[in-house]
Amino acid sequence: MFTLDDLPYAYNALEPFIDERTMQIHHDKHHAAYVKNLNDALSGKEELMALDPVAIIRDLAKVPEDIRTKVRNNCGGHVNHTMFWEIMTPNGGGEPKGDLAAAITGSFGSFADFQAKFAASGIGRFGSGWVWLVPEGKSLVITDTPNQDSPYMEGKTPILGLDVWEHAYYLKYQNLRADYIAAWWHVVNWAEVEKRFAAATT
Repeated sequence: MFTLDDLPYAYNALEPFIDERTMQIHHDKHHAAYVKNLNDALSGKEELMALDPVAIIRDLAKVPEDIRTKVRNNCGGHVNHTMFWEIMTPNGGGEPKGDLAAAITGSFGSFADFQAKFAASGIGRFGSGWVWLVPEGKSLVITDTPNQDSPYMEGKTPILGLDVWEHAYYLKYQNLRADYIAAWWHVVNWAEVEKRFAAATT
């Protein structure tokens, strides 16, 4: 059975950038619902229940067709949110270091240019979805996906992901997605993203 881990910090730890009530609802209601629905969909499917959630969304063809869409949406939501909580931290922000910083500069020209392009992708994502930073060969690329889809579903490994569903920001920012994205940079856990980059490129 898949389970919902606790947040790695208090609900109010990311304030003033992401508010306590949003974190409570986002984690305890939205993420919890993805986990419940995933368990319901895979009830009795012991071979699939034994897999890591990332392995499931990497190979959705293994999931029976009659439940594939439900698993895609809910396992995707579980994987995406699990990552999302981990790549944020109190007192985050700043800029990445080391190999990741060099890769960002090499791929986008500068960290500021990367931020601008990433934000533009998030603002431009129509409806609900995510924006991602993904290693591709020796470079990094920015991509976005609808709903709870993920680069994992395309055989890629995201190292940074931003939730731009309205439930991620509407209580505080209403329809001002750009303001939410600008604030979000202050809570990015670059040390965690650096670890994910190293793991994905070695």
